[in-house]
Amino acid sequence: MDNQKDLVSIITPNYNCACFLSQTIESVIAQTYKNWELLIIDDCSTDNSIDIIEKYINKDIRIKLFKTKCNSGSPIEPRNIGIQNAHGRFIAFLDSDDLWLPYKLERQIPFFNNVNVVIIYSNYEKITDTGERKNRIIKAPKKICYKQLLKSNYIGCLTAMYDVSKSGKVYFLDFCHEDYVLWLTILRVGYIAINTNTIEALYRERKGALSSKKIKVLKWQWVIYHDYLKLSIFNSIYYFSFYVVNAFFKYIK
Repeated sequence: MDNQKDLVSIITPNYNCACFLSQTIESVIAQTYKNWELLIIDDCSTDNSIDIIEKYINKDIRIKLFKTKCNSGSPIEPRNIGIQNAHGRFIAFLDSDDLWLPYKLERQIPFFNNVNVVIIYSNYEKITDTGERKNRIIKAPKKICYKQLLKSNYIGCLTAMYDVSKSGKVYFLDFCHEDYVLWLTILRVGYIAINTNTIEALYRERKGALSSKKIKVLKWQWVIYHDYLKLSIFNSIYYFSFYVVNAFFKYIK
């Protein structure tokens, strides 16, 4: 794999995140790996998000804007619009309130040289709503296969990207906890995911954010096991118990 040869398509859904959006875009521009396109999909924002995005589009042709026809209420449709319009070999995800650290892409892409690896992810750090860092590091296993992933969503969406040349374009399904379903779908055919074992992103933990509603998350997890994956009751309970324990230690950080 030649250095900087392969295009990375970065998918960023946005809804009323004008207060964070510039920081997010700047963290992409600051990447040491320069061969990327940033696809921002605005979900009918009512703040000045569009003005901010258009300002960056006028400065950098790698940044592109797409819009939903009406507010979808979740990142699923915006992300799928991004995937549909992506031209890169690699598809990565970054929400409009999170940040990447500068070497994120450069450190991750070489791991795809392994023919069995379809997803690369990294560790990340939680920051406060105002961007304060308190060394709250979320670490993931070094390597994950499908059966391991059943125990927990170890892969932080803001750190992950997948190789379209191996998996084809894989879209988000209409499930809550949609990123977890995506990773399971990709790994289910036998590929593996690898962690760079470095911290490459900052996750902004916002009050009232969807992912902070922990009871609902547990309910969604059961639906994934039982309804989507069609696991038996025994296996659903088995993997759900692992998920609950792992979720507890993840969220207390």
